[in-house]
Amino acid sequence: MLRKQDHFELLDIRTPAEIERGVLPNARTLAMHLVPLKLDYFSGSPRQIVIYCRTGSRSAQVCRFLNQQGINNVISLRGGVVKWASGGHALDPKPQGAVD
Repeated sequence: MLRKQDHFELLDIRTPAEIERGVLPNARTLAMHLVPLKLDYFSGSPRQIVIYCRTGSRSAQVCRFLNQQGINNVISLRGGVVKWASGGHALDPKPQGAVD
């Protein structure tokens, strides 16, 4: 998926304090508690949205919630930032931006 980045979007749902430690390259942010208020964002996206958190637990919860709302273009990044970083992948210091 990384090679075809135009086909998906990365979405970080961690807290601001966690985000300050770094984000996956080209990721946008949206606090987990705001997800129910942004259903139009998810349902209106033509691309796959890869949601991640620290370990994958919260992102899996968010994906289940969105699936229950009929939104199926979401994937949870298993292992989250912890697995990403332990695999030797770099983190960016700042996100691409926040979801409006």
